Amino acid sequence: MCAHQPLCPATDSPAAHVVAARPEQGWSLLCDGTVLFDDTGELLPDGRVVQPRRVSAAGLAVAA
Repeated sequence: MCAHQPLCPATDSPAAHVVAARPEQGWSLLCDGTVLFDDTGELLPDGRVVQPRRVSAAGLAVAA
């Protein structure tokens, strides 16, 4: 699936690149087999789920 030489980076490495994208559905497939969702969540190739990293409402600034 991946053209990285040597082998594709580990799933925790930011070096993986997008090989397929469905922006209308909100996801991208990375060369290491990870499915990356627009809400920052991930589905790893081994089936583990990485929860989205969301900012709490208290951490948001209000523009006047």
